[in-house]
Amino acid sequence: MAQIKNRVVLMKTVSIILARGGSKGLFQKNIADFCGKPLLAWTIEHCLNGGVKLVYVSSDSDSILQIAKDFGAIDIKRPESLSGDQNDSESGWLHALDFIESEHGIVDWVLAPQVTSPIRSPEDISGAIKMVESGQYDSIFSVVPVTDFFMWKKNESGQIKPINYDYHNRKLRQNISTTYLENGSFYLFRPSMIRANNNRLSGRIGMFVMSRYKMFQIDNKEDFELCEVIMKGYGHA
Repeated sequence: MAQIKNRVVLMKTVSIILARGGSKGLFQKNIADFCGKPLLAWTIEHCLNGGVKLVYVSSDSDSILQIAKDFGAIDIKRPESLSGDQNDSESGWLHALDFIESEHGIVDWVLAPQVTSPIRSPEDISGAIKMVESGQYDSIFSVVPVTDFFMWKKNESGQIKPINYDYHNRKLRQNISTTYLENGSFYLFRPSMIRANNNRLSGRIGMFVMSRYKMFQIDNKEDFELCEVIMKGYGHA
């Protein structure tokens, strides 16, 4: 709920979770057992327990959609034409958004969490929604702070060079400015903005800062196992 010129405005926020059936990095990772329940279930529960009443799962897979319903989400069957490796998330969100608004009316905000970033809590979701209610932003993305993250890259000939610092003039750790890593855990955006710009981030952009240990995403088996250890170690599972 946001206060604007002494007028109470109720905002309708829905969550759209994209979960394709195909996966190259880890077979059926969206429904693999993760800390005792399907990976997808964690994100659904984070949204519901974080204050989002309407949680939708968009997928081309009937088995994924059944699991979604089992854990309290509403299913949206995504066409194969929008479910390939080359289809971006924006196309999936826009398809789901059109379906939702045709069935249930206008939406003010979309929360778009990533299934493969399970290291979060409902408090992260509710905290980001409070930012939305301030009326200061058109889109928000989750980040983690980094202060000593030195990156290098190789060129075509195999030579290496630093990207974000000068190793000839290495600063003391306490003198390094904090930067922020987009961790992909979730995005929030106004439907009008993604429709106008075909981009999850546009207009007045804000960051929701999460704890540093929540930076990890699951792309392969090693990531999966690491995230399970972190979830259990921090008491989220």
